[in-house]
Amino acid sequence: MAVVKTRNKLVDVARQIFAKKGIENTTMNDIAMASGKGRRTLYTYFKSKEDIYVAVIESELVRLSECLNAVAHRDMDPEEKLIETIYAHLSKVKEAVQRNGNLRAEFFRNIIKVERVRKQFDENERRLFAGIVAEGVRSGAFEVDNIPLFVDILHFSLKGLEIPYIYGRLGRGLPNEVSRAIVRKMLHKMLARPERRLNVYQ
Repeated sequence: MAVVKTRNKLVDVARQIFAKKGIENTTMNDIAMASGKGRRTLYTYFKSKEDIYVAVIESELVRLSECLNAVAHRDMDPEEKLIETIYAHLSKVKEAVQRNGNLRAEFFRNIIKVERVRKQFDENERRLFAGIVAEGVRSGAFEVDNIPLFVDILHFSLKGLEIPYIYGRLGRGLPNEVSRAIVRKMLHKMLARPERRLNVYQ
């Protein structure tokens, strides 16, 4: 427990310094001094500043994953659950980027590195979406011919929406309550069985 606690503290301290100064302007000595642990302890856990940067991204992805899992396990209509999960993803990504100040630029400049780090998260998210869609198919709410294909389309579309959402460009800054209604209608038309499509919006 002490080892995990120390590592988590180092990661959080590094995140705060990266957020203020950016990665390029931060040194390992800065992190060691701010954490009060010393350079020897820091190098016991991380070989380089890049390793700490990766750990910071991973910690943000853990937050996001925990939030999505919590939504996915709620007892609610599958269609509403899918919408809640989509907006939880977007809002938590936006929150993470905004929380990290100067570090936010690194999320976009180092997109290849970020993609490598989030590979496992992306796989977990696909499984989560597949579970929600399968739940809807079993309940008779959804009609989906190929769940893996649908999940891929949803997943990659969601990733493409992250930057527009972060900067308020999605729907030219439509409030969430307005955009959610539109997204709900779009998903309903894509997923619902024909008889449900005819009745819901009459």
